[in-house]
Parts: sequence; structure tokens; C-alpha cells
Amino acid sequence: MSEIITIANQKGGVGKTTTAVNLAASLALENRKVLIIDADPQANATTSLGYSRNDYEYNIYHVMIGTKKLSEIILKTGVDNLYLAPSNIGLVGVEKEFYNSKAKQRELVLKEKLDEIKNDFDFVIIDSPPALGPMTINALSAANSVIIPIQCEFFALEGLAQLLNTIRLIRKTINPKLSIKGFLPTMYSKQNNLSKQVFADLSHHFRNKLFKDEGNSSFIVIPRNVKLAESPSFGKPVVLYDSKSSGSMAYQSLAKVILGR
Repeated sequence: MSEIITIANQKGGVGKTTTAVNLAASLALENRKVLIIDADPQANATTSLGYSRNDYEYNIYHVMIGTKKLSEIILKTGVDNLYLAPSNIGLVGVEKEFYNSKAKQRELVLKEKLDEIKNDFDFVIIDSPPALGPMTINALSAANSVIIPIQCEFFALEGLAQLLNTIRLIRKTINPKLSIKGFLPTMYSKQNNLSKQVFADLSHHFRNKLFKDEGNSSFIVIPRNVKLAESPSFGKPVVLYDSKSSGSMAYQSLAKVILGR
């Protein structure tokens, strides 16, 4: 049975796309069939996997407005077992389409589209936009669980209460099965006192929701890493660009934890 995980945080620049792409690729390298859905109009996950806007005609926007099935837009990637439902800047038009239409249950459109193909995959990873708009609500409504990346920098926890409240509301009204799989500290630097303080705050408030690497009895943090930053410009996840880098190793550890190892 497929597991659907949404990567969400309405704050931009916290590592959502980096997490979506590299977690998906790491799961694929563990011989799981994985679909990543780029639900962000910025289409950064699409670009990170080597596609430009001229490489495909249809994207998740056409699925959301009903002119294409999800199965009709899926692309292969350079990683075995990893597939992509691409995005495009046109996705910003979804909100207008939704609220100009008379369609009911607009929050469940993505879930309904996913129901048609989800059993073809072991995991579906949804990269949501940096806002609590229609696409993020759809992404949370379609998911079994959510991973919340939190950067280890100033204002890291800003707006988190709003996101947690949105998750609670969705759980009560639309998707009672939605759970928080975990908080993922990102952009961590052990030489930086602020990083240490933010991580300390996270571990104090959400200790039971941090991912723990049982192999070395430590919490998983995603480090600041040059290879992680460089890999999207080469159209590759970091596990292909530099599998031995600290960023790659962290996401491989996260994948193993999610697989229950």
C-alpha cells in the first residue's frame, strides 16, 4: 500500500524542495518505486530533477483543472524507480480556477487524482508551495503524513503555530488520518551557535517528533552542505551528484528511518 508524504512549511527557503527531491531519490535507491509531485508553481523540484519548462507539455496544473489524468503527465527521472509529476508557473492559476468554478470539495481534488494511481507506487512525496493556499491544503488533504523542515536559523519557528493549526483543522474536517511524521532540522551548522540554539529549542518542544538515527543514537539533521546546494543546478539529487557528501548521507539516513530500519 502506498504511503503519501507531504513536505510542508509556509515559510520559504527552509529546504522543502531539497527534502522532497532527496528523500524521494533516497527511497528510490532503496528499491522503492517513488513518485514526487511538484505542487509548487516555482517548479524547483522539476528543475532539480533535470527538466526545464520546455521539456514537457502538461503538468500538475492540467491535472488539477481536470484536463489531464495524473498518469498522463508522469515523467521518468535519471534515478531508477523515481518518477516526477512536473509543475509550471501556470499552477498559480489554480486558485482562480477553483474559486471561479462551482466544484465542491476543492480541497480534495489532488486526493481524488492520486487515488487513481497511488497503488502503482510505494511512496508518493508531495512538494508543497511556501504558503497555506489551495495547493498546500490539497497536498495535506491527500497525505497520510507530513514532514516539516525547519531551518536552524533566525525566525525558524515563525509561523509554525499557524501551520500546526492548519494541520489540526484538516485532521478534524477533511483528513482524519493525517499525522505529523516529524520535524526535520535543516541548514544546520555545528560551528554556528544560532544553529545549536534553534536545534535545542526544537528538541525541547518537539523531541518525540524528531527523526532519530538508531544506528548512532542521534537525531537526524540536514547540514549546510555545498553539494546539496550545487546538485539542483546539475539537475540531479545529491545522492547522484555526490553520494558520500554529508547532505546525501543525512537524507539516506532519513530514508532508512522512514523505512523502519
